[in-house]
Amino acid sequence: QTGPVIDMPVPASFNDITQDPSLENYIGWVWYEKEVLLPLRWLQDDLNTRVVLRFGSAHYYSIVWVNGVQVVEHEGGHLPFEADISSIIQGSPGIPCRITVALNNTLTPHTLPPGSIQYMNDKTRYPKNYFVQNIRFDFFNYAGIHRPVVLYTTPSVYIDDITVTTTSSESIAMVQYRVSVVGSTLYSLSLSLRDQEGKVVATGDGPAGELKILNPNLWWPYLMHENPGYRYSLEVKMQAQANGALLEDVYTLPVGIRTVHITSTQFLINGRPFYFHGVNKHEDADIRGKGLDWPLVMKDFNLLRWLGANSFRTSHYPYAEEIMDLCDAYGIVVIDECPGVGIKMLESFGNKSLQHHLLVMEELIRRDKNRPSVVMWSVANEPASELPPAAYYFKTVIAHTKALDPSRPVTFVTDANYALDHGAPYVDVICVNSYFSWYHDPGHLEVITLQLTTQFENWYKTYKKPIIQSEYGADSVPGLHSDPPLMFSEEYQKAMLEKYHSVFDKKRKEYVIGELIWNFADFMTNQGTTRVLGNKKGIFTRQRQPKSAAFVLRERYWKIANESSCLPPIIKSYTLFL
Repeated sequence: QTGPVIDMPVPASFNDITQDPSLENYIGWVWYEKEVLLPLRWLQDDLNTRVVLRFGSAHYYSIVWVNGVQVVEHEGGHLPFEADISSIIQGSPGIPCRITVALNNTLTPHTLPPGSIQYMNDKTRYPKNYFVQNIRFDFFNYAGIHRPVVLYTTPSVYIDDITVTTTSSESIAMVQYRVSVVGSTLYSLSLSLRDQEGKVVATGDGPAGELKILNPNLWWPYLMHENPGYRYSLEVKMQAQANGALLEDVYTLPVGIRTVHITSTQFLINGRPFYFHGVNKHEDADIRGKGLDWPLVMKDFNLLRWLGANSFRTSHYPYAEEIMDLCDAYGIVVIDECPGVGIKMLESFGNKSLQHHLLVMEELIRRDKNRPSVVMWSVANEPASELPPAAYYFKTVIAHTKALDPSRPVTFVTDANYALDHGAPYVDVICVNSYFSWYHDPGHLEVITLQLTTQFENWYKTYKKPIIQSEYGADSVPGLHSDPPLMFSEEYQKAMLEKYHSVFDKKRKEYVIGELIWNFADFMTNQGTTRVLGNKKGIFTRQRQPKSAAFVLRERYWKIANESSCLPPIIKSYTLFL
């Protein structure tokens, strides 16, 4: 023991829980420990039961011990990891199971996201061994065990993975499946696909095959269909003989039947043009930081529906599985982004960084590949893609991503000059961030129309690929008013949005396929002279109250939905989730 021991809730970031400023900005190792009593039947010497310890995520580097025995190490702050702990706990009934986690939030040039530790060696200005964590991204590097920790069991022969892809025509859909079983080569598999009424609509057997559904209910995005987010249930049942016993493992996977295609000017879902009118988000809130919080999650989904948003990007890291489940269920379309944010230093484009980036894409795709809401992978946000090594780096990451999942387009989000971007040739959709009249020509709303029009035309002329405005926006301090509009007032944020929207309306008739506001809600950042308790570009406050811009966006999004939808107007009213 090297320091004080305090109670710490899980899931939560540890930074904002106490009154201790040193914990708020702490960099280095912290230790979590908990003892749990397990059910007696888990603890018997049973060769046929596997006990697994699973973490939804922990930021950033984790080492886990059970009863003093190391069981798993994991690098990366936003994806799940687990360990089989059967051999450690079985045969010890009545003894508590002690789970110990060492967690380190240090970011280096080779982590994802990258960062660097800078030692301040001027002894006239800084104490001995004084250092700071430098990051090149604009959100607070919250740390802790951010998502649920669970213990669960399976038989010793178990279903390890399921991969589902779907195709459909007018009256027939095909569901292709692949099931991987671990623990034995002698097993049988049976599958049944049920609709939402519980009726079996298709059956299959064996580790790979195809299910055929007549007159399928397709998975449609919110506001594109009167019954969005339709999912079937695929029940996979495995039976195997092991150690003289019949073992059975059953897993039920929700399946949405939908297709995604892109042309040089359109993004098609189920063959129909889809226009992204949505948001960028953060997992961020008062006190809990990035910790999963169900009331907050439900509030955010209700606000998304109220807004008429049909989509969001998981800026700038994979979000909790619980959030993704709701996107599938409610028909909210997702651009699923890995933690590749702040890749700015030359050394972050080297082989060590690249190998880790490829591994992160494998983990992300394994987790989210079966989700109908996920229509595109994003491998990075605002990297220094004008650097020459970015060409090989992004060519490799994107090719690897497509090899893992050929069914979805791949992008990364750029703020580089169109003529200098070495990664753009490899993406399927151009995603551009720009802040005209904010970071460029601050205060000059009159330049937006020309600059934004030029931006779109240059990118399209060069690449002939559909374009999403993946970020745009302005900080506004709630309650700060100015007419004529001045920066940081609610009026300026509104005026900037309206200027952007007038250009979007022209270009969405051509090749612009989406607009994602930065940001859904205000969020915490590192302290700095341009940040007053965080980034204020939210259309909602950090406490989820609307600013004036939220009403501008709501009117716009419902208008776009009404124009593009074939639904009767009666359906197009916002209803609360029950």
